[in-house]
Amino acid sequence: MPTLIRLIVALLFLGGLGFAGLFALTVFVDPGQKQITVKIPTRDMVLTPVVAQPAPAVAEAAPAPATDDPKAKVVDTPE
Repeated sequence: MPTLIRLIVALLFLGGLGFAGLFALTVFVDPGQKQITVKIPTRDMVLTPVVAQPAPAVAEAAPAPATDDPKAKVVDTPE
């Protein structure tokens, strides 16, 4: 049993050291700002013309919805 307690204490101590190191990094280290340059290829800057799509042809009337009601009447309209 004492060996298990020593192991747990040692692991807690190492974890505490790791936590203290991370905390010290956040408090004492200041990441400096610097200017960066990102090169964008010319082909990504060129706009491609948008071609208008032709209007769709007039669609025929949609078929009447199917119903299970025997009293429902389907009326055809003249075209």
